Amino acid sequence: MTTLALGRADARAAGLALAVASAISFSLSGALASGLLETGWSPGAVVLVRIALGALVVAPAGVRALRGQWSLVRRNAGRVLLYGALAVAGAQLAYFYAIQRMPVGPALLVEYTSPAAVVAWMWARHGQRPGRLTLGGAAVAAVGLLLVLDLLGGTHLDPVGIAWALGAMVGAATFFVVGSSTSGGLPPLALVAGGLTVGGALLGLAGLVGVLPLTATATSPVYGGAAVPWWLPLLGLGVVTAGLAYVTGVLAARRLGARLASFVGLLEVVAAVLFAWLLLGQLPTPVQLLGGVLVLAGVAAVQAGER
Repeated sequence: MTTLALGRADARAAGLALAVASAISFSLSGALASGLLETGWSPGAVVLVRIALGALVVAPAGVRALRGQWSLVRRNAGRVLLYGALAVAGAQLAYFYAIQRMPVGPALLVEYTSPAAVVAWMWARHGQRPGRLTLGGAAVAAVGLLLVLDLLGGTHLDPVGIAWALGAMVGAATFFVVGSSTSGGLPPLALVAGGLTVGGALLGLAGLVGVLPLTATATSPVYGGAAVPWWLPLLGLGVVTAGLAYVTGVLAARRLGARLASFVGLLEVVAAVLFAWLLLGQLPTPVQLLGGVLVLAGVAAVQAGER
């Protein structure tokens, strides 16, 4: 019994570490993409290159994880397609369109109302009713999100930008719900590789038929007052904010479950605001910093409630 408890504790600790790594990796995407968008890149071009590079990075590991059992891919084709369409292509494209119309921090905050959607889905679909501590932590985190959003501080909220951010929220909720499921026997690396491939293919097709504008330039973007080669942020977007972020996110969701993993993912909001400050000069206010502390406290409470 003690060995089983220790094993579960180790798995939870590993899951938490993976979830934090995923949140930090994802959080860098907004700041890196903003620099490219300011030089003339379209959101579609940024997200297409990002996902395509991520697919190239993860594909070899996904193939190895299958160990020749390609029948698993056929049996889980619907899940891979859903993951690629919503959790990959839909979420990222909607997010990049959102940050064209509103700052990085608020766009992420709208997107990361997704834990509430995850809690509602798991309750309605699987009967996983949240406990008092989980609900209390969610409330504290929600207050923290409102403070980081700084609604009373004169932040401009573009309605179209909010609509795009809500679309990203649906994709983010899909990321945690589908990623956490172990039914079907598909290895997590195979799910990520397949999802990134599907997402990249869908975006590429949309670009070919003219639905998705694809514009790119060789102008050097500026981060922290310094110009860098145009390919450097693209490399970071593909390897770190796509390949690494999706892999660690799915591995974390498998260990923690969709609800807890989605709340730990709120750390992306705090990290994104900090990256936006360091790279783009978008200085957070004291109210936003207080909100970040409340988000951390809320996540800690949810983690305790999900034991």
